[in-house]
Amino acid sequence: MDRAGQAGNMFWVLPKTYPESKSKVEDGYHHMIEDPNVHSLVFGDKEVTLIGTAHVSQESSDLVERMIAENKPDTVCVELCASRYQSLIQKQQWENMHIVKVLKEKKAFLLLSNLILAYFQKKIGKQLGIRPGAEILKAIETAGTTGSHVHLADREIRVTLSRTWRLMGFWAKSKLISQLILSMGEMDEVKTEDIEALKKKDMLESLLEEIGESFPAIRQVLIDERDQYLACKIRTAPGRRIVAVVGAGHVPGIKRYWQADVDLNALEQLPPPKWYQSLLKWAVPMLIVAMVALGFFYGGAHGGTRMLLSWVLLNSLLAGLGAVAAFGHPLTVLAAIIGAPFATLHPLISVGMIAALVEAYVKKPMVRDFQDLLEDTASLKGFWKNKVTRILLVFFFSGLGGMIGNLIAIPFMVKVFA
Repeated sequence: MDRAGQAGNMFWVLPKTYPESKSKVEDGYHHMIEDPNVHSLVFGDKEVTLIGTAHVSQESSDLVERMIAENKPDTVCVELCASRYQSLIQKQQWENMHIVKVLKEKKAFLLLSNLILAYFQKKIGKQLGIRPGAEILKAIETAGTTGSHVHLADREIRVTLSRTWRLMGFWAKSKLISQLILSMGEMDEVKTEDIEALKKKDMLESLLEEIGESFPAIRQVLIDERDQYLACKIRTAPGRRIVAVVGAGHVPGIKRYWQADVDLNALEQLPPPKWYQSLLKWAVPMLIVAMVALGFFYGGAHGGTRMLLSWVLLNSLLAGLGAVAAFGHPLTVLAAIIGAPFATLHPLISVGMIAALVEAYVKKPMVRDFQDLLEDTASLKGFWKNKVTRILLVFFFSGLGGMIGNLIAIPFMVKVFA
């Protein structure tokens, strides 16, 4: 268990200044220019220079390079976990991914959301002619030239997303991804000054700002918990002189938790499922079965059959339409239509899983699809073009369609019963 913020450690937040390339001399004084994105923190005998950046900003990249070169720190902390670090330096990361394994381990939502969020950064970065995460790469590169140790300070992205997903139900996940997908098609040309405004907020926080009130768990896990984690990892990094490069949205939180006790083990664990979540998985199938049974009991064969057909047709039709929306193979659409009622009655399987597995079987991704994944997900069209992401879209849209079908079918069944 890693604890920080012991008694006796002093805490200061000081403005960081550095000279412009051409210093001004007015009234006989040498003026120092203060940068609002650079902060000095002290923890015990450690001197930390904290740099808040925008993840698709050339100015941020230049600032990071200059500050590391000037400070020549013992350690450079970056807002990366091990898996994200590998994704930046190794383009072959996706070639080893097993899409069927991702589906069976119920990680399709995690992967799709991760790719969608990466799309936003790549889209903006492409417009500005800068690679997303360039300031992090520049920090790593400059650390090599100054002989500084590189320290990964962020929590594993799989843990962060898993903790978020564990706190959200299927409807909340669907609403979140739906809004992100809709936003993908609404992105206009972005100016450099607009990107620099992102220094006031974390990129991810900005994307989720509009729905943050509906999903407080998102902010808690994606922002607040990571602020605590980053603060602890930075102040316990090896060396005395430290430069830390993080998204600007995390700077206020890091300052807030700089002297607080942080239990890293607690932040790295997955919360256990809530007792009512398992109960809710059985609630919908039990309700549907009960309503159909009552329909046969009180309405006879005619009434019961009408209720059963109302549910099956709406559930199957919308699940199939979801597979069509994802450009699924005809066999995939058929699997969604046939599998939707059975998946509804069995809480351990989903129509999205059934349809996605069929799509993966009949349109099996090739090595080329995994190699082109990063390039294809740089455009909205590429999500439907690439076989890997199309499988994920089939999973999402067919599952969403089946769920909406159930919500619509229940009032129809009540009407028939009445």
